[in-house]
Amino acid sequence: MFTGIIEEIGRLKSIQKGSKSARLTINARKVLEDTKVGDSIATNGVCLTITEKSNTYFSVDVMHETLLRSNLGALSVGDALNLERAMLANHRFDGHMVSGHIDGTGTITSMKADDIAIWIDIKADESLLKYVIEKGSIAIDGISLTVANITASHVKVSIIPHTKDQTILTKKKKNDQVNIEVDMIAKYVEKLMHHQPSSNQKQPIDKAFLQKYGY
Repeated sequence: MFTGIIEEIGRLKSIQKGSKSARLTINARKVLEDTKVGDSIATNGVCLTITEKSNTYFSVDVMHETLLRSNLGALSVGDALNLERAMLANHRFDGHMVSGHIDGTGTITSMKADDIAIWIDIKADESLLKYVIEKGSIAIDGISLTVANITASHVKVSIIPHTKDQTILTKKKKNDQVNIEVDMIAKYVEKLMHHQPSSNQKQPIDKAFLQKYGY
């Protein structure tokens, strides 16, 4: 589990591509403190397991499904990456619940400065954005962000100076791809609302059930 608060910008040191997989080696320092082989690091928002590490780099294996759903397959040596270690239970929870399981990708359609902020508009499939609400949370390339505006096909976020300095998002350009993870709670709610129980199961938690009990 992650929070979407980026700890460090790493650099892709090397990439070894298999027929349907890849092995990434990433230069980093801060996220390697107190981590070991087997621990998880969110890389552009993707939860990946450390398979090898030193004081200056770590390696991870990326499976076919992850390459299909994320922008990791388009990386080149030298590319910058947002990095975050898995959250600790005894620390402040500053972002929102981020699993590191990417739901899909979006495309940056515009960036516009607004005094100290930068507005970023991202186009994505309606199948993803149906889980997104205005003023809710969304993880973009692993960054916990507040949704400023949402339509059926676009989501807009405002980037503060700290986020600009500590992440790679504003270094991207129009038409660049970004990883998107929607709010997992919305997906759970949808699953419960559409669940069809068998004849021997209790009444589902649907709209009728909630109205019956005063919700």
